[in-house]
This record gives sequence, C-alpha cells and structure tokens, in this order.
Amino acid sequence: MLRLMLLFSLLTSATAHAAPQRVFIAGDSTAAEYGPERAPQAGWGQMLQSYLDPARIEVRNHAKGGRSTRSFIAEGRLDAIAGELRKGDVLLIQFGHNDAKFEDPTRYTDPAGDYATFLMRYVQLARDTGATPVLVTPVARLLYDFGSLLDTHGVYTLAMKQLAAREDIALIDLNDRSTRWIRALGEQGAKPYFLFVPDQQKADGTHFSTAGANAVACLVLRDWAELQPTVKPALVRDIDCDVRGTQREGADSIFRRAKEPDRFGSRVVHEDAIARAQPGPHGGAGPTTAYPFFADAEGLPFVLRKRVLHKGAGIGLHPQHKDEIYYIVSGQGSYVLDGKQHDVRAGHALLTRAGSMHALQQVGDEDLVLLLAYPR
Repeated sequence: MLRLMLLFSLLTSATAHAAPQRVFIAGDSTAAEYGPERAPQAGWGQMLQSYLDPARIEVRNHAKGGRSTRSFIAEGRLDAIAGELRKGDVLLIQFGHNDAKFEDPTRYTDPAGDYATFLMRYVQLARDTGATPVLVTPVARLLYDFGSLLDTHGVYTLAMKQLAAREDIALIDLNDRSTRWIRALGEQGAKPYFLFVPDQQKADGTHFSTAGANAVACLVLRDWAELQPTVKPALVRDIDCDVRGTQREGADSIFRRAKEPDRFGSRVVHEDAIARAQPGPHGGAGPTTAYPFFADAEGLPFVLRKRVLHKGAGIGLHPQHKDEIYYIVSGQGSYVLDGKQHDVRAGHALLTRAGSMHALQQVGDEDLVLLLAYPR
C-alpha cells in the first residue's frame, strides 16, 4: 500500500508540472558536501546527483557535519528545508551518528524516546507539504574489533525501523546495506573507501573518500529505486551494487569464500610465479616469455595469456582455428593479417576470426608485450 501511494503521488506530481522532481537530504557529515580543499573526503549525498539526470531529478543536499536530529532542528536547518519543500518532493532523512553523543546535550537523543520524536518532525513536515519522507538508517562505520565488524548504531537503527513500521514510512536500511558492503570488502579492502589517508595523517572509519561516497550513494539509490520505480528513468549511471545478492547462497557464504578461496577456485596470482621462457610459437623467432594465467582453472570458458616478444622474436604465420584477440600492452610490432601488413603498437587490439591467417613480429628495441584471449 505504501509503495502504491508513493508511486501515485509522484506520478500525479510529474503531470502537474514539467519541473524536475526534487530530493532533499537532511543528515550529518556522512551525507554532507565537501569542497576540493577537503579532498578526498566526500559525502554520499554529494554524489547522488551524479547518478541522476538533473532535468528529471534535482538533488538539494542540506546535510551538515556534526548534526543530530536535535541540533539540525535547533539550528533552523529543517526550517530552511520547509521553506523550499513542495508537493511531489522527496525528503531523505539520515541521522544517528551524532544522536549517540551522550556527552553533548545539544546533540544527544535517547534512541527509545527523543530520537523517534525528532524524526517524526521531519516526517510530518514532508507529509504536511505533500512531499514523501524516506527514513535512511545510519550508515555503518569501518570499525573492527578482533576480526569482527562492530555495529555502532544498533539501537538507533532499530528505533528508526520500528518508527517506520509503526507510522508506515518508507525506509532505506542503509545500515544493513553498508554493513554487508564493508564485510564483503573486508577490513583492509574497505579502507580505500574511507578516510584512511596516510599523507594527511588520517585514519577515519566514519567518513568517506570519493570512492566510498560513490559506493554508498549507489546503495542508497538501489533501495530508493525499488521504493520509487519512477527514479529508474532518471538514472544516468548503473546502480548494479546490490550487496544483498552476495549472500543469496546463505547468510555467511561471502565470508566462507573469503576464508576458503581455494575451495571456490577464486584467487590472485602474480605473473612472476607462472612465467615460462619459450621459443616463438608457430615457427616464430625467439625468445619469448609466456604467462599462462589460470591454465589449471576448471570450467573457465576462455583462455587468457600474456606473451612478451623479446627483441627479434615473433609468432609465425599460421591459420586460425578459433577466434582470438591480441591486445598490445607496450612496444611495437609488424602484424600480418590475411596477407595485409599492419604496424601495431600499444593500445592496438587485433581480432583474428577462425579461418584467417596471421603472424606478428617484434620491431624496435622495446619488448612487444601482448595479452591474448580466446575461447577454450
């Protein structure tokens, strides 16, 4: 019922005026905007517009660092939104980080009391103006303890979800999505997405780098588009970031994969460990070095190879019995395809279809390095 009402409201609004639908963000530092002087710090709200056609949906980000549901209202920031909000708009509401600061009475809210009361002020403002309120649970922190990701917002997340259920308010469970995202990356893998910047002496697991803000904006949009399908035509970037899909085989499957990579066949190799000196293939001159990536992997539908043709080396003229692609990584060469010669160099891609004949000879002083791919 909630989704049908939401969709009807947005459709009737769209026919009433040609102006873009507007989405307002009320939130804290994790959603706020930052200037270039704060790079690489960015908030997810700052990146939301990059996913959306501004002629269809316009983002107005009022999020501010350090604010809670209480202080955002006390400083008149909700009043500023009220002065702009109109029928058909959307109000995204994400708080929780600073509501937990019990040492600061200007920001702290009791999760079992004031937090829900203040959240309802935002919700009621939206409803009174004909806008759509959407609650967004607080985004997770990158904070591990003895190998486990800590949930630092649990009581606030629960309070917001209970309020959404009780008052029939649309909800994006960003805490759940971002928790799954961090766990899928792992503690070390997640650090580039947060403000772990040694050059700036920063080790901050709360705020995002540009990469992290982009990723979290995608998580927000993924759920928002499910709540409001009219968002989808406005997308100008893909939102294929559904981390829920990583656990469809079971609640802990992604973590089992991380702990037992050999069991599933996923792995990382370094080319130095597989390098093989070989003469030039198909009667070509030598020497060459071959790198047979994942030659022992079962079930791969393709073959990937790297081959370095050292000075004077080549791949002899031969007929093709399969489709094959060469990509020149560096160096120069002379390529013959079906009797026609081509000078090739870094950046060239060569497609040879089954039934053709080709040959490749290294030219100059620099090694000719190429990647090869073909079906098994």
